[in-house]
Amino acid sequence: MKKLLMAAAVSMLALSTSVMSATIIRVGHGANENYHLHRALEQFKTDVETKSNGKFEVQIFPSSQMGPDREMIEGVQSGALQMAVSPSSFFSSWDPSFDVVELPFIYPSKEAGLRTVHSAEGDKMLGRLANMNLVGLGWLENGVRHVSNNSRPIADIDDLKGLKIRTMKVPAHVQTFNSLNASATPMNFGEVYSALQQGVVDGQENPIAHIFSQRFYEVQNYVSLTGHVITFYIPVMNYEFWQSLSADDQKLLKDAMKGAEDYQQQLVNAEESQQLEAFKEAGTKVNALTEAQRQHFIEATEPVRQAYREKLGADVYDAWMQAIKDSSNQS
Repeated sequence: MKKLLMAAAVSMLALSTSVMSATIIRVGHGANENYHLHRALEQFKTDVETKSNGKFEVQIFPSSQMGPDREMIEGVQSGALQMAVSPSSFFSSWDPSFDVVELPFIYPSKEAGLRTVHSAEGDKMLGRLANMNLVGLGWLENGVRHVSNNSRPIADIDDLKGLKIRTMKVPAHVQTFNSLNASATPMNFGEVYSALQQGVVDGQENPIAHIFSQRFYEVQNYVSLTGHVITFYIPVMNYEFWQSLSADDQKLLKDAMKGAEDYQQQLVNAEESQQLEAFKEAGTKVNALTEAQRQHFIEATEPVRQAYREKLGADVYDAWMQAIKDSSNQS
């Protein structure tokens, strides 16, 4: 009996020591726990903790618990936070080149967008993060953005005229909606539901999964599948923290993030049609653009793209457009 008790005590001590010595990786992001991003990060957590045999402990903080995206990124830069997952557009505050990723109507499909960010040009973009004291671990989907509103279905640019549409605080997004005769109204994500409910804005634009998980469709009469912008998240890690890891541990983290990316795509592909059906069942009308209607939107937003070509430089802009063209030609 004494031997059993002693063995149990030794096991408990070993477990305690193991837990105490685990390296903590705190990850902040702005989405809620139902969103596919959070569930993909839970897969990342499981893989990292399991495959490292408890060497790492991943703690995930959703719903901007660690602050809004800019504050989270700054926290990672300073080392106060090990990791953040934020939209690529936020990194343009330090390097304007990141603006090219989220320009309107540049990707012919989400698949082409995903191939573009995972191309050599996408890797080159991630390499720019080193100048911000960050390391990019890959690309995760934020989603294809669509418009919802309470006034009418959006089938042509004239349908946006006079509507106050909440956008992200991203200049390219603001310029896009203003160029389409809407009144772009930048606003923090956490304020959107109440703003829609109270009529502060007429509508908003977000991926289907966000419209569903945040229940925006409950306070909107129309969802129009405009697909005007495709957005991505970039999981970033503090540079010094990354450099402190062994090559094997770095590979483990990158492989786990690739697994999270794959899992996220499984979730999106399985759930998006069901989410659209939920909108319809709630009484929200859903419409899609025809190719001719989409072309009208593309032509109307050309000045926005050209303005960013001048702002970012032809080298950055043209290289990204070439990567999109190459990715679009892949089967």
